[in-house]
Order: sequence, then structure tokens, then C-alpha cells
Amino acid sequence: MWNLLKFPGGNSKKEERKLITAIETITGFTPSNLSLYKLAILHTSKGRESNGFRESNERLEYLGDAILGAAVADYLFKKYPFKDEGFLTEIRSRIVNRDSLNVLARKIGINHIVQYDNKNAQLQRVVLGNTLEAIVGAVYLDKGYLRCKKFVIDKLVQPYFNLELVVQTNLNYKSKIIEWTQRNGKAVRFELMEIRKERNQKEFAVQVFIAEEPMGVGFGFTKKRAEQDAAMKTCQQLQIE
Repeated sequence: MWNLLKFPGGNSKKEERKLITAIETITGFTPSNLSLYKLAILHTSKGRESNGFRESNERLEYLGDAILGAAVADYLFKKYPFKDEGFLTEIRSRIVNRDSLNVLARKIGINHIVQYDNKNAQLQRVVLGNTLEAIVGAVYLDKGYLRCKKFVIDKLVQPYFNLELVVQTNLNYKSKIIEWTQRNGKAVRFELMEIRKERNQKEFAVQVFIAEEPMGVGFGFTKKRAEQDAAMKTCQQLQIE
């Protein structure tokens, strides 16, 4: 595995060579515009501010999120020609949700190249998946949509997702909790605890209460994700399969 990079503090040829090697390992091709990938791995917590604008991978993340979703949707649409849109949407969501992308990003080595304030524990929950999306955005701008789609399917989806298992696995933890409480005659509620703001993002905190007993607390950049995170932790507490 390549050594940790030191961007953005320096742009030595050695550091650039390490980044090129990392991108080649992740994507399977040599980057044409290296500056895109330098930006893709740069979280705002490490970015430099100039003229009121802080350089970071946030714009590439926004673009990559859309391209990743489109590429996976295209793939699933062709793989399951007789499934309805509800099925396709659910399976796509299971592949590109934040937890899934965080795990995938670590498997392909993005944790070795991302530049962020690693003292911030909250960032560790999202930074890898966000950086993966930013890299997808960089690939799209560098190589075009068709090459980017090939990267997403050949290097991310097919090697790391067993679609048969994905289809069979129910990751809707909130539904599991609701079903469990209904079977056991207990009341359940999801309470919004707080909303924390970090620059242009809000982070939600939600806690599950079962028969008014406090259970898991979850976090997410949407209320829905925070509820799912809280429900997952509650499933673990209650040992619900």
C-alpha cells in the first residue's frame, strides 16, 4: 500500500508520484489531469482559503454523487430488466448509501490518501465515502462519462458487491425496529435530539426510545440517515437479526 501523502502542504514530485500510483491502483488508469485528484482528496478541514473561498472536494463530491448514482442506476436497469422502479431504487440505495461507501472507500485504500483533520471524530464517519464520491467526480471530468461508468462498475460495484446478497439483505433498520416493537407490544419513537451545523452542512442526532427507555443514538447529514443509524445501533443492542 502506498504511504500517506502530504498534500496540500507540499507538491513535491515524490508526493505527486504517490498520488498517481494511488489513483492508478484505485481506478485502473493513469490520470490525465492530476490537479482534479489533488482536489478530490482534499477535505475542507485541510483546504486553504483564498478570496473568501476555501478549496476543498465538496463540489467534486456533489458531482460524483450524481454520476455514481446514474452509473449504478444504469447498471441495475440493464441487469434487472423485469424489476420495477421501487426495487431498482432500493438496491441502488443499498449500494451508494453513506455506510456502504465508507466501507468501500476503506477497502480500496482511500483512507491512505484523503487529506482531512483526523482529530475530528465526527468527520471520520463520513469523510471516506465523501472522498470516494469526489474521486468519481474527478474521473468524470478527467475521462468522460463512459470511462467513469466503466470505472464505477468494473472497479467498485462488481468486485465488492454480491448483488444477490444485497437483494436478500434488508438494511432498513428502522423497519426492523418497528416490526420488532409491534410483535412485542411495545411503543417506539424516534426523537430528534439536536442539529449541529458545520459550515454549509447540518448534522442530525436522533435517539430511539422503546417503551420510553432510551436506546441507540444515531447521526447523519439527513434526519432519515440519523434515524437509520440510531435504529441500527438499537438492533445491535437488542440483538435483532
